[in-house]
Amino acid sequence: MQKATAFAERDPATPATEQGLIHKFNVSRVDGRDAPGGDRHGARYFVLDLDHDPHAKPALRAYAESCEDNYPQLAADLLAQIDRIELGAFVTVPETTLPSGLVVPAFQASQYLCSQSKDGAPWVEINYHDARAACERADTRLITETQALAIAHDIAQQDINWTGGKVGEGSIYQGLRKGSVSAAQGSSLEPIDPDERRWHLLSNGERIYDFAGNAFTWVFDDVQGDEQGLTTRIAADSISLTTAPLPSLEKGMGWRPQDGANWSGFALLRGGYWDSRSRAGVFYLSNDWPDYERGSVGFRCTK
Repeated sequence: MQKATAFAERDPATPATEQGLIHKFNVSRVDGRDAPGGDRHGARYFVLDLDHDPHAKPALRAYAESCEDNYPQLAADLLAQIDRIELGAFVTVPETTLPSGLVVPAFQASQYLCSQSKDGAPWVEINYHDARAACERADTRLITETQALAIAHDIAQQDINWTGGKVGEGSIYQGLRKGSVSAAQGSSLEPIDPDERRWHLLSNGERIYDFAGNAFTWVFDDVQGDEQGLTTRIAADSISLTTAPLPSLEKGMGWRPQDGANWSGFALLRGGYWDSRSRAGVFYLSNDWPDYERGSVGFRCTK
């Protein structure tokens, strides 16, 4: 709190949890209205730390919602600060021709799942709609189904991504999935078990991380989805199901339905999470309600 007669000075001998409102900051207005004689002289201000205080963002979100009708631009700017993405590096995914003959143009994808923190921990507990909006505020887009298939198909063609060292030998690495951790992990974690290797190599030499395991990613369905990217009925011969070179759960493919599925109104999920076990994989495909927010679901941006 800005210093005012109603608030005490900080007592260094008392734990922060036992102190209430105290004088922490000296605030001044750049327009000078807080100077003696100004209409804001003596005003009190409450300062929030958005980077370290876990209670700051919910408080700021509530303020944005409260002021939206009167100050829509201020509300939008506040929400942009709350939902700021640490995008990090992007990798280039080369133009890819899927087995169906569909050509997916080259694009860039975030190297890791999107984060709000400097340690790269995936931004989870975010629903599908908010993930799309967060990507758009950063001038990017949520990864689409055809883009996800292009990455998975490219990964499957590289010897280095198979545990046996050759395409088709062993399994495609399935990422952080064996329950060795209890939450989605930041970019610095190196799994103890080499079988949980987090990265895959693309055909152009670029590394992409957590495309299987660690946390699921929401996917915009541009194959059979509606204008919002929510999926509909997935036919048995949809490229969403037929692009993988092997059946569900074989050789690190991950789980996917085999005979089509009526997922109307759901949003697609791909990849798997830290405790998906054998179900994780670069071709993993499932769904969830688009309004759900789970600690195991994040997202990846593209541009």
